[in-house]
Amino acid sequence: MTEKTVTIKTSLDARQAAFFVQKAGQYQSDIRLAVQDKKVNAKSIMGTIALGMTAGQNLLIIAEGSDEEAAVNALVEILA
Repeated sequence: MTEKTVTIKTSLDARQAAFFVQKAGQYQSDIRLAVQDKKVNAKSIMGTIALGMTAGQNLLIIAEGSDEEAAVNALVEILA
């Protein structure tokens, strides 16, 4: 399991959230996003939008699988 906390640089609108979900979908690992007490599947557009990720917020990215480290690093790059 690979985990990384990132401070979100800019808020995600629907288009940016869709890009984020597409990127997450390129990896085989199970990827979760956690903000405070909410945890969602990073490959779900509805879940990702429901998190309401805003600039300055801390987000925990959790991945588990064969390409978990690459997945976490790629998603951190998008948000940071």
